[in-house]
Amino acid sequence: MAINYNGDISVVLDFQHRTPGNLRAFVQATLRSIKTGKASDVRFSSTEKIDPVPMMTTKMEFSYKDGADFVFTNPENYETVTIAAELVGDAKNFLVENAPVTVVFVEEKAVSVEVPASVILTVTDAPEGIRGDSANNVQKPVTVETGITVQAPLFIKTGEKIKIDTRTGKYMERA
Repeated sequence: MAINYNGDISVVLDFQHRTPGNLRAFVQATLRSIKTGKASDVRFSSTEKIDPVPMMTTKMEFSYKDGADFVFTNPENYETVTIAAELVGDAKNFLVENAPVTVVFVEEKAVSVEVPASVILTVTDAPEGIRGDSANNVQKPVTVETGITVQAPLFIKTGEKIKIDTRTGKYMERA
């Protein structure tokens, strides 16, 4: 969620509710400022009030990489949005041309990119499995079109499409 903190709009990246021994409960949160882009750790007392800021999500498609930035297009009105690599985060490992994503906006500014739970990618490099390596569930490292390496079963070959879980980065099945 996004909140108004000290007159600046920030996105909550992570939070934990803590109740230490005989002290009062508090919430430890990591906030990223929209203006500066810097993240900071903040401690809120459990009685402190916060002002939530509405967030808007838009379905978009990944178009291309422009230097270090990523360009996304809205398929309905063809508007483009350029998002910095640090805001894209680990989602960049699963972005291929025309891949559907959800972009989160706060006050007309993109703050994060969410990829689907699983994506289908093409294997670009898969070493041959060694004959005799057939013990239970033996895996080998394969490289997919986005450049990441994933552990996959020995029968996966170069050029095949595989389904990858974007939350864990692990092989799920052939596509």
